[in-house]
Amino acid sequence: MDPFLVLLHSVSASLSSGELTELKFLCQGRVGKRKLERVQSGVDLFSVLLEQNELDPHHTELLRELLTSLRRQDLLRRLDDFEAGAVSRAAPAEQDPCASAFDIICDHVGKDWRRLARQLKVSDSKIDAIELKYPRNLTEQVRESLRVWKSSRREDAAVSQLVEALRACRLNLVADHVEEAQQARGLQSESESASGSVSPVSWGSDAPASRAC
Repeated sequence: MDPFLVLLHSVSASLSSGELTELKFLCQGRVGKRKLERVQSGVDLFSVLLEQNELDPHHTELLRELLTSLRRQDLLRRLDDFEAGAVSRAAPAEQDPCASAFDIICDHVGKDWRRLARQLKVSDSKIDAIELKYPRNLTEQVRESLRVWKSSRREDAAVSQLVEALRACRLNLVADHVEEAQQARGLQSESESASGSVSPVSWGSDAPASRAC
């Protein structure tokens, strides 16, 4: 079974009926009333959140928020273990190149995110939905708009498109930060590739060179 689903099943099995009721209350703004009425277990609730793209293995913020509200440190540690394992399972080549760009944009764009979202062809209706979804969390508004953009572009999503959109919005300083981070990432990848292909002879560089006969 997928490690994330294993985590969700584990969390569900550890919830009391009172805790499940509290989670359902916390999700009222995200899940419709009829769907919540049909939820009989943590798995049921998590399944709905997965279907609505509120939750997935790469975006566990909501799960962390819910477990924090329950003050279940034991379950938060399980989430920490999953996230640490997810990072170790991802090879450098498989890591999302947009992830670091998203972090930089979230840290620097602020209230200009709507202008950037429109430049990235995110519709006004989706921008309004994002504002309703995260009414008091500017960082999550920015991140969600970037997720919507990436989801719409799928495999075609590229950091260069983000940089181009940032510059079109005259957010040149943020664009510079993104480009610098990408260049550093590229240099690190080259360095790791070079170190992985070092000839065994170089390990013996301290030994005197053999003399020609």
